[in-house]
Amino acid sequence: MRLSRYFLPVLKENPSEAQIVSHRLMLRAGMIKQASAGIYSWLPLGFKVLRKLENIIHEEQARAGHIAIQMPIIQSADLWRESGRYDDYGQEMLRMKDRHDRDMLFTPTAEELVTDIFRGHVSSYKDLPLTLYQIQWKFRDEIRPRFGVMRGREFYMKDGYNFDLTKEDALHAYNRHLVTYLRTYERMGLQAIPMRADSGPIGGDNTHEFLVLAETGESEVFYDSAVTDLTFGDRQIDYDSREQCQAILEEFTSKYARTDETHDEALFNQVPEERRRVARGIEVGQIFYFGTKYSEAMGATVQGPDGKPTPVHMGSHGIGVSRLIGAIIEASHDDKGIIWPEGVTPFHCGIVNLKQGDDEADAACDKLYGALTALGLEPLYDDRNERAGGKFATMDLIGLPWRITVGPRGLKNGVVELTCRRTGESEELSPEAAVTKVAEIYEQIA
Repeated sequence: MRLSRYFLPVLKENPSEAQIVSHRLMLRAGMIKQASAGIYSWLPLGFKVLRKLENIIHEEQARAGHIAIQMPIIQSADLWRESGRYDDYGQEMLRMKDRHDRDMLFTPTAEELVTDIFRGHVSSYKDLPLTLYQIQWKFRDEIRPRFGVMRGREFYMKDGYNFDLTKEDALHAYNRHLVTYLRTYERMGLQAIPMRADSGPIGGDNTHEFLVLAETGESEVFYDSAVTDLTFGDRQIDYDSREQCQAILEEFTSKYARTDETHDEALFNQVPEERRRVARGIEVGQIFYFGTKYSEAMGATVQGPDGKPTPVHMGSHGIGVSRLIGAIIEASHDDKGIIWPEGVTPFHCGIVNLKQGDDEADAACDKLYGALTALGLEPLYDDRNERAGGKFATMDLIGLPWRITVGPRGLKNGVVELTCRRTGESEELSPEAAVTKVAEIYEQIA
């Protein structure tokens, strides 16, 4: 993409309505535009990152054998009355009537809808286990939407639902989801710590939230600092192995880590004093096991091995895709702007032409652009007739991990400048070597 042809409405001044860094930088970088309170239009740069996150989630869900579907954003209230949640859910649910005076609602979550799909098509235990998931827009009518996409009313979410014959099978699904989430967040450049949490209106006894540590987090968290030393890395997992998945759950949840709702001061005091930490965290996902709560209420049964109808055991598993972008920015920025991790960057590399209109500089930039594109990378070429300082400021603001700077002086010596956004370090390389290095960086994270 050439910047002269791209829609990137960056702002030079900090928006007055933005209270936290991610909201401010998303508005300044032209990623989003507020449509109404807590509701945003996603502009090209923000939409590209949203799609990057979505693709990573799909890949990791497929790796674990989970199956993607798409459910509607408008649901019938009748299903929620079956489960008993229609009146209990509260004012966060946006209720409406259609032209036939039928009660409808804008989806805040989809346990009822997916249970209805299951009960209509699955009747035998031989069809289990089954996990269905979607990535879809949701709406919760927050009383005070704030912090941009971190606490919006409309949000993009991955929600998955497992159906299993027994509690033991469902707890394996729970563990399997914890593993997939650890992999997913690390691919996004995040350390998301699983913490014992409260189930809220979803229900259930087993639940962990995944939280990213950040000063602007809404949740107070208490944890053993040893949990921050844990990484999943590139280990290979057999998702059908109960032993492997259970071992990873124990590895990542055996150290004390809890949100304020489930904090136990006595247990926390058993952590060595030098490792006790109290901080703020941003919730980016949650997993639940809630047994037969919905299947019994809604008649979602299968014929068991004994020939008798058996209510299935269920769990739900969510990732806040749109709020993840805010969390990444909160965890990865400086005073100049965003610093995207390589795994989620909207463009792999920026190309800055210091002297637009100079034949040699223009030709070198075009050649770099073509070489990177031929390798399957997406460069963003700043070909605007703009001063160098303005081009650098834009690149720093939008946060591309790598920048190649091309100017007549360097080209006379046969070099361009490759700069790392995170460290600010630069090195002079031949154009070919710069392309090779950028390609090798992204090969390592593929």
